[in-house]
Amino acid sequence: MTLDSPEKYRDCTTFTGYKPCYPGVDCSEQCRDPRPFGMRILVVSLDAMGAVLMTTAQLEGLRRAYPESTVFWVTRPAAMPLLQGNPFLHRVLPWTDEQRMVLQQMEFDLVLNADKSVGACAFVNTLRAREVRGFRLNTAGQIIPANPEAEYSYRLGLDDELKFRRNTRTGQDILAEAWKLPYARAEYVLVLSPEEGTFCREKRREWGLEEADLVVGFNTGCSDLFPNKKMTVAQHLELIRRLARRPGVRVLLLGGREDTERNARIADMAMAEGIEVVNTPTTEGLRRGICYENLADVVITGDTLGMHIAIGLRKHVLAWFGLSCQAEIDLYERGKKFYREDLECSPCWKRECPHNLECISGIDLDAIEQAVWTYLETRTIVSSSAGVDS
Repeated sequence: MTLDSPEKYRDCTTFTGYKPCYPGVDCSEQCRDPRPFGMRILVVSLDAMGAVLMTTAQLEGLRRAYPESTVFWVTRPAAMPLLQGNPFLHRVLPWTDEQRMVLQQMEFDLVLNADKSVGACAFVNTLRAREVRGFRLNTAGQIIPANPEAEYSYRLGLDDELKFRRNTRTGQDILAEAWKLPYARAEYVLVLSPEEGTFCREKRREWGLEEADLVVGFNTGCSDLFPNKKMTVAQHLELIRRLARRPGVRVLLLGGREDTERNARIADMAMAEGIEVVNTPTTEGLRRGICYENLADVVITGDTLGMHIAIGLRKHVLAWFGLSCQAEIDLYERGKKFYREDLECSPCWKRECPHNLECISGIDLDAIEQAVWTYLETRTIVSSSAGVDS
């Protein structure tokens, strides 16, 4: 078949036009295994990596709404590992000049933009799309809702009283409405490969975690963009002291490259007191960091990428909130959120605090400790019951 017009295309997701889909097969004449595109959908989610991972919770609803579809996703290169192996996605494209140019030549039935950023919205305006949902740019260079259903999400960015005080809806609920998708509280989609599963099992054996009654992971840091999303070193050390006193409890330090020095300091201070901790590597890349977090049963964390990874791995999450909005986070009944209801200045989403970081200094370490023991007791009862039943 000769494609005599740029507007014609082979309706097969594996056909590229530069090589056969199968070795030795002439794809120019007949398709051996046609895989139609169906509804062609592009997801635009570029910004905070935690938000990218949270956005994956929309994919199940997207599949229900459009069962015959092909979903592309464009994101920043640093976030691409979060989408690795995602069964709902046909292709994940990096946010680069070359790939933006490719996407601008394609045609989509539906573009879903999650980001209220000038760059993402301007890009959406350049696409050949039959319908855009979420956000786009107007002729004055201002971000606007692309459809009426995105109005509530849009208002959250403009009205601090609504965002900080009145809103009780999760980010997933709000985005589903903006994208006109069915909302059924679907989970994040974060997939470990078979090789990564083997790696996790080997590390559990190597570090003696299989014999532990409970493995507690401390996600100690955060990005440099909002440096006050983390506890102090002293707070981490105090919690580690309390938890490590109990036989059968093992402690992991978790984090990214930016947390290397901080975690080494915490580990050295703990070990100087005779407390054994496992300081997991922080410089082996995002996918390995996900594997190390997967070793924990409970993750203690601020509102960071590490928290979203723990939610995606379906861990028991104990998360504290200061400058960010706890109502927008769904732990799916696997954990507990800690925040100061008595602080008028919290949440604030400020990069620098004018109030002596009261939201951090006032974190209730007693409540977090008790939440760990409550989870351990509950899990022990469930395990015992399962043993009796079997």
